[in-house]
Amino acid sequence: MLFGQQHVDRYRATDGEEGHEWQGTQTLLLTTTGRKSGEPRTMPLIYAPVGEDAYAIVASKGGYDEHPAWYMNLSEQPEVEVQIKGDVFKAVARTASAEEKAEIWPTMTAEWPAYDEYQQKTEREIPVVVLERA
Repeated sequence: MLFGQQHVDRYRATDGEEGHEWQGTQTLLLTTTGRKSGEPRTMPLIYAPVGEDAYAIVASKGGYDEHPAWYMNLSEQPEVEVQIKGDVFKAVARTASAEEKAEIWPTMTAEWPAYDEYQQKTEREIPVVVLERA
């Protein structure tokens, strides 16, 4: 099973032929700018299309009490790069409003049912992030 940097490397090398489909769901590559280092940081993340030209991801970190580093990065620098299969594009990331999250959450739990468990594990409100193609 692909995980971490190996997942990123295989996804890039094969334009998502290896890595887009993952454990019964689908993943994209999100590249943020490190808020401390200024270096690019890439993570494979589960996603779902939302709206016209946008995609949703969930900042779950498995239900831990702190946000994932990638979410902290895009909170400070919302211009990101996204790769879905062979399509690499610039996007602007934003946290979904409460109303948007209520609409998107069922779509995301259909992709990865454990998101509901993650939310129950923490008092932190797990954000849904919308990536809008720039």
